Formats: sequence, C-alpha cells, structure tokens
Amino acid sequence: MSAALRTPLHAPAPGARAPRGGGRPAGLLLDFGSVISVSVFERHRETERILGLAPGAVSWLGPLEPGSDALWRDMLANKITERDYWRLRARELGEQVGEPDWDVPTMLGRIRQNDPNAVVRPAIAALVRAARAQSMKVGILSNEMELFYGADFLAGMRFLDDLDVIVDATQNGILKPDPRAYALAIEAMQLPAEQILFVDDQFRNIAGGWQVGLQTHYFDLRDVSGNVAAVAARLGLQLETEP
Repeated sequence: MSAALRTPLHAPAPGARAPRGGGRPAGLLLDFGSVISVSVFERHRETERILGLAPGAVSWLGPLEPGSDALWRDMLANKITERDYWRLRARELGEQVGEPDWDVPTMLGRIRQNDPNAVVRPAIAALVRAARAQSMKVGILSNEMELFYGADFLAGMRFLDDLDVIVDATQNGILKPDPRAYALAIEAMQLPAEQILFVDDQFRNIAGGWQVGLQTHYFDLRDVSGNVAAVAARLGLQLETEP
C-alpha cells in the first residue's frame, strides 16, 4: 500500500472550535509540495542545466515573485486551479525542449525526481524529527501528492515512514481549501483542531485552515530557513544545528 493511503479515520470527531491565542500545538500538519519538498520555483537554474536550456529561459517564479507569473496570479484569483497551473507549466516546459506532451509527473521526473529522498527539505526533516522526539503527532495534508509524484516514487521516501497521518486529495478527491479536507486531517490526527499547527505555502489554504479552527503558519518560500525556525519556535522545539 502506498504511503498516501495510510490515513486513519477512526478517531472521534474533533471538539468545538476554541480560541487559538498562544497555546503550544500538540500536532503538526504540513502541506507537501513546496513545504516538505523543495519547490520547482527554487530550482530553475538547475532545471535549465538539466534540460540544456539557456540561463533565464525559465522565468516564472510563482510565490517568489508573483509579478513574474501571470498564470500564478490567475490561480490566486481562482481563474484556474492549482492543478491547471502545473499542467500548463509542464506543457510549456516540455515545449521548450521539443516534447510538448509533458504532464506534471513527466516534468518532475525529468527535472529532479531521481532520488525521492533528495526531494525533502533537510530543514523540514530535522523539524519533523524534533517533533517526533517530543511525541508530537505529525501529518501531511496535500492536494496532489500522489497525483504528481506517483506511488512508486513516494514508496521510496523514507521521510514518510514515521508520519502519523497522510491525507491526500489524490485519494479522496477533496481539495484544500474545502473545509472537508481539513476535517479529514483533524479527525485522522486525533487531536482538537486548536491543538494542531497547519503549515502551507498558499494564503487561501491558510485561510481555510483558520476557518475550521486550526492554528496556522504561512510558509513563505522567500525565507525558508526563517519559516522553519518560526514553526520550531511555535512548537517549542530545538532543532539540530549544522555541523
């Protein structure tokens, strides 16, 4: 069974929403793409080298520089879906190398997916290890984890082995920021919503999490190390230092 199918749904429904002023979370719920995994946006120069493209040939930067990316702005305005965004970017990148039939899994495989364990941010892996060492529950809430990465690829990702919960819309068809997506994750985490810190790189998903009672943290890709440190501080965790 793939990691994305390991979602316990037997817990009692979470309690009523409570104020979330400053209570330390007992659980950590992470988005996968761009939070756990290094984003495509951060790897453009490497992508150009891999594909033999001229420097600067890949110029769209999504959340790193929304002004550079009309498609990203369309997605934020709900003119297209996130899946549409990546489908169009995959096709565009494929066209640049003369292969216009690329889909998202093909794109990811061609530009970086040879080693599933290299996809995970080391700082996030350290954060999760620290959380697990303190007996915190840790889970994933993703819109397209298996859809984009594939079950076989995820099966080789050691990072997933120690997680308590993986809720993936690839399996259930319910996309953030639909309240039902968060409800599934809250139930699987077996914690009240107000005791879970939800981390995502899109404001609309953060807003959806807040509306259902989760503590939230917007993961700004322009300062990855700062955001990891901020999440660790909210959880009361001391992270491993680089040797």
